[in-house]
Amino acid sequence: MDENDRIIIKRISRHGNTGGPEDETVHIFRAGGGSPGKRWLTYLLLTPFLIIMVVLGIFFFTAFLALFAVAAAGFGLRLWWLRHKLRKTMDAKETQMDVEEAEYVVIEDAEIIEESTDRANKNKHHDHHEPS
Repeated sequence: MDENDRIIIKRISRHGNTGGPEDETVHIFRAGGGSPGKRWLTYLLLTPFLIIMVVLGIFFFTAFLALFAVAAAGFGLRLWWLRHKLRKTMDAKETQMDVEEAEYVVIEDAEIIEESTDRANKNKHHDHHEPS
């Protein structure tokens, strides 16, 4: 029998009175050896353990997947909200820039022809002096 085909636990302890070592070997599982009846018994004992492990694995995977889906939905919602806010801000800035960028003419050199502090008063004063 090959040494790789079995699991062996070896324990060495000291005997209390004599102080000499006692060697004890326990064979846990032999994969290739033994009678077919022992092999089937081993499979029958391992089958419930494997079924329980598969069910627990599915349960924890489902729980993890649900938590991941909730976290991804929350993260996606947050990104959507930030993009929505950013678009709103950008639209408001574009509207403000459109108002500020209305057509205008730059006058570089201007000459003052007439100075008047109150044109309306001058017109009223002018109206009173005309003959009626």
